[in-house]
Amino acid sequence: MGLLDNVERGIEKVVRGAFSTGSSGRVEPLELAIALRRELDERSFTVGQGRTLAPNVFTARLSDADFQRAQEWGAPLAEELCDVVIKHARSQSYTLQGPVRVSFTRDSSLKAGVLEVDSATEKAGSPAPRQPAPPAPRQTPARMQPVLDIDGQRYSLNAPSVVLGRSSEADILVDDTGVSRRHLEIRTENGVSRAIDLGSTNGSFVNGQKVQGEADLTDGSTIAMGRTRITFRLLPVRTGGR
Repeated sequence: MGLLDNVERGIEKVVRGAFSTGSSGRVEPLELAIALRRELDERSFTVGQGRTLAPNVFTARLSDADFQRAQEWGAPLAEELCDVVIKHARSQSYTLQGPVRVSFTRDSSLKAGVLEVDSATEKAGSPAPRQPAPPAPRQTPARMQPVLDIDGQRYSLNAPSVVLGRSSEADILVDDTGVSRRHLEIRTENGVSRAIDLGSTNGSFVNGQKVQGEADLTDGSTIAMGRTRITFRLLPVRTGGR
């Protein structure tokens, strides 16, 4: 428990007074740190050559009350939590493909004291997502986030073009001998996603049909490449209160 002791001392020093230790019905900094470490462990996966890839971008979803308190100490707390992620990744020999970012968002469906963490893997040099402006009262964001579910792992498609393949240079590495080094590209423009076969040896299939050049993707579409089966999903993105 040495690492957790250090985490608690470091974070509580920054936000003491805003998050009181031992209070009930509210999210504490140490709980955020533990949730981030758990997300790292659960979302890490082996990509070959002894490398274990872990997410580097995190969004903590908080209740209205917890979000308001987190906003008051947002920058110092987020910086401390980034250090938590980096130290844990180093201790577990995880590979991070880009800088670590931790942010907070409001989820009015959560009760006080309950938190959820969403994560994604973004390469260095990828443009940082623009912070949304505070929504007007009762506004509900309609933006949908395209994601891929591959062998129990979820990948957010945060870039306009994402390449899947067996090469370590691909944006998403697929460890499958039936997959070409640069097998498939998923291109998203104006909210519409398409699967584009990159001249793969064994071909790509969307909903059982071989991709001839490109194929449109909708929520629930299945992609087959080699022995790998992938599900394309569109998930709502909450950026503020309801």
